[in-house]
Amino acid sequence: MTDTIADYLTRLRNAIKANHRVVEVPASNLKKEITKILFEQGYILNYKFVEGENPQGTIKIALKYDPVDRVNAIKGLKRVSRPGLRQYTGYKDMPRVLNGLGIAILSTSRGVMTNKKAAEMQIGGEVLCYVY
Repeated sequence: MTDTIADYLTRLRNAIKANHRVVEVPASNLKKEITKILFEQGYILNYKFVEGENPQGTIKIALKYDPVDRVNAIKGLKRVSRPGLRQYTGYKDMPRVLNGLGIAILSTSRGVMTNKKAAEMQIGGEVLCYVY
């Protein structure tokens, strides 16, 4: 598999469509950082890093649903930068997702962060995905 981030987003998307409560994803350091950002921004309910029989372990993600009408907090996940076509941005032309209602996750020289935090720190980087 060449694009593990796209696999991560697809597993989340499929679990949301099937109304699962928990989804398991193979872990990596980048996926752990993306999961932490999704938790901090309120898109997922909880997460847990599990060390298993494989060297990298797994990530268990509890998806967040509205208790009344069972609508998921994540409406869409879009992979932006791919292995064949990398997308970079500077801090002056930072992407806005749904006119500021969504977030863009960036990989910068100071770690993985949202577009808002990167704009505050005035650093650019590779745009990994959009979450809204």
